[in-house]
Amino acid sequence: MIVEATKKVVERQDLTAAEAEQVMDEIMSGEAEAVNMAAFLTALRMKGETVEEITAFAKGMRKHGIKVPVQGDVLEIVGTGGDEANSINISTTASILVAAAGYKVAKHGNRSVSSKSGAADCLEALGVKLDLEPEQNAKVLEASNICFMFAQKYHSAMRFVGPVRKALGIRTVFNILGPLANPAEADVELLGVYSEELVEPMAHVLDKLGVKRALVVYGQDRLDEISLSAPTTVMEVNQSTFTRYELTPEQFGMKRCDKSELVGGDGAQNAQITESILKGECTDAKAEAVILNAGAGIYLMGGADSIAAGIQKARETIANGKAYEKLQQFVALTNA
Repeated sequence: MIVEATKKVVERQDLTAAEAEQVMDEIMSGEAEAVNMAAFLTALRMKGETVEEITAFAKGMRKHGIKVPVQGDVLEIVGTGGDEANSINISTTASILVAAAGYKVAKHGNRSVSSKSGAADCLEALGVKLDLEPEQNAKVLEASNICFMFAQKYHSAMRFVGPVRKALGIRTVFNILGPLANPAEADVELLGVYSEELVEPMAHVLDKLGVKRALVVYGQDRLDEISLSAPTTVMEVNQSTFTRYELTPEQFGMKRCDKSELVGGDGAQNAQITESILKGECTDAKAEAVILNAGAGIYLMGGADSIAAGIQKARETIANGKAYEKLQQFVALTNA
């Protein structure tokens, strides 16, 4: 199928959902040859992926992954990566903060690809055990409101396409599929994207995948989160209703920073920054960026009627010591 699909895509014809899912089946089962995967992914990138194609690929990827059983609404805060900002682990730290505020967060991530520190690098340096089985992760989530699903474990079929992606050295559809293939099938999502052009299509993809509420965000200084250093383009999804708007740090009473103030280091350095933010010791732009994104997560989970109120709740969660307590509990439970 992949050869036929490549021929079609080269002619700038869109694939049907069934064709796209079939191609993903071939890739994820190890049947597709490397040269064919490379040709297909390159041609698809040049044509541009449709909402239908991305949705079908995500469904195909989910089908081949391991699932984590969850009860009730679950949030994921995630970025596509590829923004080349080398910022601290904003979404990872914000995830712990939202969990500490009382809402379930199922984080799905990997080691770094385009940055110095991915979610897995940072969490591992904090002492979180990465390779938990689905049942263990489900228990940790129930007990602590947070779990981390290591992509290498839950999407092991990605090993077939990994070397091809690395050799190609260009962005492919897989850059945006990771955040769409959450093993807990999170139904609430704060999704950061690396390009303004992705904001609208990704919102429609999330809706088609059954996500109830979402914010798809693009920091206009090329940041895949809600930015503290520029306006942010947002597409809000609420039960299949779409609203587009712009956010600025100033509207939340926050001081705009320079993007360089958000730069982090490797996993160990970012882990120290995460810890000091959650303890309330670090109060600079890095902490504010985390609080801003956590506030949006709390709002999405229905914990506040606005992002501003969510930000206030995030601040209180750090101030009352619950944020750092949550980190300690999370680390302990993964090692139990």
